Amino acid sequence: MFDRTRMPLQTWYAAICFLMSQKDGASALGLQRVLGFGRLRMRRVADASGDSLVPFVCDVVEKGSEILTDGWGGYKRLPQLGYTHKPTVSSSSGDPAHVSMPAVHRVAALLKRWLLSTHQGAVSAKHLDYYLDEYTFRFNRRSARSRGLLFYRLLQQAANTAPVSFCKIVGEDHNG
Repeated sequence: MFDRTRMPLQTWYAAICFLMSQKDGASALGLQRVLGFGRLRMRRVADASGDSLVPFVCDVVEKGSEILTDGWGGYKRLPQLGYTHKPTVSSSSGDPAHVSMPAVHRVAALLKRWLLSTHQGAVSAKHLDYYLDEYTFRFNRRSARSRGLLFYRLLQQAANTAPVSFCKIVGEDHNG
């Protein structure tokens, strides 16, 4: 994260501290009360096919876990892969999707609101994964009692992540 940086580490630490203390966007604690989640995992997938959805589930969910989904057929392989799959088919329940699966729809709505408010809608598709990572990090640490521990965890994750050049982040060649 700090590879070839021109800013002193003190500045980076202050920036990280500031980032972790921001109150803008959706309140993660409020989100916890509304949704009743433990942890959230998000990632952009290519499409809604089983070939895109199932690998995501396998990457982020422990085998043997119960997976709650809508009735989409793309999830049908989950039991064969060691998961308990409980689909909710909205069309047969008579309820709209936001009623039969309210938690999923609330997370999507609050994520959209956070992207539009905090980032003023200036989120490019090529950087969407980074925004999803930030939202997930904040959501999963919403009930942390120590802001210092959040700072420590963010630095720990930064230290365990391979450096990425500025050119790779922005996807442009700035040498010419």
